Amino acid sequence: MPHAPKSSIKKADKTVDVKGTKNGGKRTIPAVKADRFYPAEDIPQPKVSRKSPKTGALRASITPGSVVILLAGRFRGKRVVVLKQLESGLLLVTGPYKVNGVPLRRVNQAYVIATSTKIDLSNVKLDAKFNDAYFGKSGKKADKEFLEGAEQKKAALPESKVADQKAVDKAIVDAVSKTPFLGQYLGSTFGLSKGQFPHAMKF
Repeated sequence: MPHAPKSSIKKADKTVDVKGTKNGGKRTIPAVKADRFYPAEDIPQPKVSRKSPKTGALRASITPGSVVILLAGRFRGKRVVVLKQLESGLLLVTGPYKVNGVPLRRVNQAYVIATSTKIDLSNVKLDAKFNDAYFGKSGKKADKEFLEGAEQKKAALPESKVADQKAVDKAIVDAVSKTPFLGQYLGSTFGLSKGQFPHAMKF
């Protein structure tokens, strides 16, 4: 015998009167009762936060055009030029690439030392496309090739990003060439010798 289709109408909770002056007068009975059994293992639930992430305040010693020293990462010890602060709070910096080999990249301001050297960026025009999404990785690695041990070939840098690097560095290199020894300063690597303490130095 075919079963009758279940109704899609949800049952409402039932309210009943309760006797006794100290019992509140009424009690609500849920239409759907709770399960008698529950899973032995706790299922983690994502924690809901009402806080919205905010961009960290930029240090007073760092402004667009400041020369900073990188303390971590592949280019640690290099001196780079700060272009701006991105929405994520990271700094957009460049070597320039022609001077010390550091390309356009994002760095955390916690891992840089700000110096007193400044470069005039009034002639440098930054497009709005230089944001956090510009540095996002496109495409995923092939899991099959990785599991089979296939040789991974390094992807070539897109021509568009090479052109962007040259366009940004051109105005900066022109500004650097106007100041004597500034190019050699940016091209040198920072390091400490015996008896030198960074907290006692003035950068």
